[in-house]
Amino acid sequence: MGSSDTDETLDSFGTDIGKRTNSWTRFREWVLVEVDRLFLTAIISIGVFVGFLLLGELGVISFVNDDSITRLAGGMIAGTFSLVTLVVSINQLILSREFAAAGESENQLEGVMEFREDAADAAMVPASPASPTRLLELLVETISSRAETLAAEAGEHPSDEIRTQVTRYTNTVIESAERIDDTLEHTKFGTFRAVSAAIGYNDAWQLYAAKHLHGKYDDDLSEDTLEAFDDLIDVLELFNVAREHFKTTYLQRELTRFSQLTLYCGVPAVLSAMLIGFLYADLGGASISIAYLPYVVSALIAVVVSPLALLTSYILRTATVTRRTASVGPMLPQKDPDEGPFEVSYGGERGSETAD
Repeated sequence: MGSSDTDETLDSFGTDIGKRTNSWTRFREWVLVEVDRLFLTAIISIGVFVGFLLLGELGVISFVNDDSITRLAGGMIAGTFSLVTLVVSINQLILSREFAAAGESENQLEGVMEFREDAADAAMVPASPASPTRLLELLVETISSRAETLAAEAGEHPSDEIRTQVTRYTNTVIESAERIDDTLEHTKFGTFRAVSAAIGYNDAWQLYAAKHLHGKYDDDLSEDTLEAFDDLIDVLELFNVAREHFKTTYLQRELTRFSQLTLYCGVPAVLSAMLIGFLYADLGGASISIAYLPYVVSALIAVVVSPLALLTSYILRTATVTRRTASVGPMLPQKDPDEGPFEVSYGGERGSETAD
């Protein structure tokens, strides 16, 4: 792998979602992951209200046909009940993961305690932080420190190719670590910005590249350099485990909150749909002035749609988080098979590079 390959490999194939290339990308990220879900729900509901008013003004739809409106109200009531039932099922699924026998709870606790001890040993601290966000921050600082140590060790190697490739790799790791560290310093657990930083950090690619360089040059590197590689790989693996735990905890909290909010919106939505039907219950037509009818009906429809808008806003983000963290470790399913110059085949030489 020459230096030209190194430029492309070690700098361009990370999964960091913090890098925004254009206005459309920034807007998409804002909608999918960054904006508050209640705010996005309000925008969708207001958009429905304004949309129905505009369609009424343009003559596309009419609010005076009582038969059509009452059928619509009946359908909205049935749909809202179905949505609430779906949310209750989701909530039961989440709760089912919280139930565990004594043995299972003990195994889970032992796993968490073992991981926290490994993190504390790697960061050389008495105990790892209790806050998941601070734990991620500590691991990121450790990654940066280990990368600096690796760069210092590799900088003394006589081979220009090895020095160049390892240095470029460590520079990429340090830059990514500094970016996520700045984000985590201003966040707290429960905010999605911390989750976004965790899922956006390209630890999978860094772990893959580290193992590739380690395996390719293991016969040419000194014991201290190989140990520095191993130390960095260990911390990257710890960060991957912490990120998965952090993501799982966030999704549980987020989906539970979504279930609560859907129930809160479901009752007003059903009542609003019933009110639409009552507005047209009079044999003489709508019980309010035709001048105000479009505004009242559009507002009631917006309230009825609010549970669906809430579902849309939450599923957009949870699905995005799940898709971007679909694999664990150095597996990159989002990459094209032909991307990147790290091409290997059966019987390829391992550790056979010679120093200049």
